[in-house]
Amino acid sequence: MERNILSRRNFLGLSMGVGAGVALAACGSSGPGTGSGGGSGAGAASYWFLTGAPGEGIRTNTVNRFNQANPNSKITATTFQNDAYKTKIKTAIGAGQAPTIIWGWGGGTLRSYVQAGQVEDLTSWFGENAAVKDRLFPSSFGAATIDGKIYAMPAETVQPIVLFYNKRAFEKIGAQPPTTWGDVMDLVPKFNAAKIAPFSLGGQSRWTNMMWLEFLFDRIGGSEVFQAVFDGQKDAWSHPAALQALTMTQDLIKADGFIKGFSSITADSNADQALLYTGKAAMMLHGTWTYGGMAADGGDFVSSGSLGYMNFPPVDGGKGDVSDTVGNPGQYYSISSKATAEQKETAKKFFKDAVLADAEVKEWVDAGAVPIVKGTESAFSASKDADFLKFVYNTSANAKTFAQSWDQALSPTAAEKLLDNIAQLFQLKISPQQWVTNMNGTIGQ
Repeated sequence: MERNILSRRNFLGLSMGVGAGVALAACGSSGPGTGSGGGSGAGAASYWFLTGAPGEGIRTNTVNRFNQANPNSKITATTFQNDAYKTKIKTAIGAGQAPTIIWGWGGGTLRSYVQAGQVEDLTSWFGENAAVKDRLFPSSFGAATIDGKIYAMPAETVQPIVLFYNKRAFEKIGAQPPTTWGDVMDLVPKFNAAKIAPFSLGGQSRWTNMMWLEFLFDRIGGSEVFQAVFDGQKDAWSHPAALQALTMTQDLIKADGFIKGFSSITADSNADQALLYTGKAAMMLHGTWTYGGMAADGGDFVSSGSLGYMNFPPVDGGKGDVSDTVGNPGQYYSISSKATAEQKETAKKFFKDAVLADAEVKEWVDAGAVPIVKGTESAFSASKDADFLKFVYNTSANAKTFAQSWDQALSPTAAEKLLDNIAQLFQLKISPQQWVTNMNGTIGQ
């Protein structure tokens, strides 16, 4: 798998409103779009998206194919580097001058667009174009749905969080990968006795800690626990499953379940990955985007078959569905409500005919990614990473609920407070009850 596939870190900061300062670049010769216009002809539409391989090239090729087939209703594409896009799209939407097609992440950012009346309701369109919806992973629509209505086209690729493990480390202590949370806790003292950290963790990055809570909340109480938070229900964080998950997390920390000094380790440096492939840690909960880095930097760790991976195990007595997962269920394209009727029709035709069409799907697969389209697993057989890609596909396609990462699902304000409280929880500076009280205060923000 290519290392340069768009990683989760590109997604995270984008909804956080960080300042710009990075130059933008026009896509090919199309030049920058302005507002909802751009292109030529009454149906000409504009489309902004991110730079960076392989996504930029794949998106550009899709636009070019569409324009060749639709010379009277072309799409003008403009690409932006990560930080520039954060500020540009926020400013444009606030001024009512968004591009016709808005590239984004769904969840909390999409909710803010909906509340401001800036994006089209696509519910009836998907009803009239059932074939478009039916070929995509059902779980990808969660982050596109606000208050029961669909406001974005799920697109591109899927990146679930999975439990990676070092088979060599398990062989060293004569143990098997965990099948329940009880197994996880039983493995902790065994690995510590062998001077192997049970889990690697880049805790300074904060969102890496969050992944543990996301799964424990789900496995204990089911997907409805966080759904209540996302829906803004009063005191939703007070669910009994939340307190149990928070307590279990601190129990794991107190038992030395994580590498010593995890709060000073960053994920962006890939140091957490290195701890796994060098055998200094036995397991790592992380996104599938880390696979490429471990394959590139870990010597023969991946190619020799020493890397294992699995979905997060169940918790004894938990109500959650073991098929559920979390992470990036896709990327999302919305249509500006300020666009003209002709521009909106062009965007919808683009969604129907070009987005994740066979040619685009092949390009994503060739780049080592898993598009959110049913039935693409047969295309993985030619890849040297076929087994991993099939695992990612099956984990994503079979998930009854594919929850969006919490800091993307929540508003930027609530997400920042969430990450701060998670850091304090992992550093044992606040109790589970204090965490719940603090987070209940952010609901609705």
